[in-house]
Amino acid sequence: MENHQSIEIICSDNYSIFGIFYPSQNQIKHNTPILIAPATGITTDFYHSFATWLSTQGFNVLSFDFRGIGKSLHCPLKDSEANILQWAQLDLPAAIDKLLSLTDAEKVILLGHSAGGQLTGIIPHYQKIAKIIAVSGSSGHIKGLKGRTKILAPIMFQGIFTVARYTLGYGPTKAIGMGENLPKNVAKQWAEFCKKPGYVINALGKSLKEEQNFHKNITQPIIAIWASDDEIATKTNVDDLLRLYPNAPKTIIELNPKTFKQSRIGHMLMFKSTHKNIWPTIEEQLYN
Repeated sequence: MENHQSIEIICSDNYSIFGIFYPSQNQIKHNTPILIAPATGITTDFYHSFATWLSTQGFNVLSFDFRGIGKSLHCPLKDSEANILQWAQLDLPAAIDKLLSLTDAEKVILLGHSAGGQLTGIIPHYQKIAKIIAVSGSSGHIKGLKGRTKILAPIMFQGIFTVARYTLGYGPTKAIGMGENLPKNVAKQWAEFCKKPGYVINALGKSLKEEQNFHKNITQPIIAIWASDDEIATKTNVDDLLRLYPNAPKTIIELNPKTFKQSRIGHMLMFKSTHKNIWPTIEEQLYN
């Protein structure tokens, strides 16, 4: 029997985002619940097996779709005005508050995948986070990429997204295997943030005000977990993200596919059930 429930999360601007709550399935229940913040264009379905497993380990878990993605898209995609800053400033705070209300906890552990772990420094509710686990979290700076992605990313950011904004009205990432298609403003900001080191910090003085920048306020532990064969979250880009948090204790954990007898891990595979032998390594960081 499935032990999870679909829930509605109402943001402060009254936008509704979709979430799934996985209550603990273990007699030993951990006090601090887990919020799984998704990667760009990735939906709750992708994290289902991992979230279910965490619940069997005694954790209360909430996953959700960012606005404009999956079941949090409520209009034709070309009409969506969703953007990445809204994900951080509206969606994440609402998800944090929802999880706290569901569990009567005081704080959450933010387990952010890629973009989900890149935005902590501009989340107004950062005080309600006990710890940040940034899985494949990095700045995504195009000069720090490697392999095939280093070649394809500039084409996508500077070519495909620019043309598609005016022809399709959205960022066509699904056709190239990079999750759901993106709202036009998400695609635009993603490209802008990755042009220079620092990701979202590049919005300062533009769409992001200095008083909305909390990077220096973060004193919670940050654990960055990345794979040695990841072409996006490379060591260079992981370090580039972590430097934005000068007052946070930081730990970096590198996953080598050979250690886990896997041919690949990359940017996405650590959440697949085929790679569940990696999950205890991630879980261990939830306790420390």
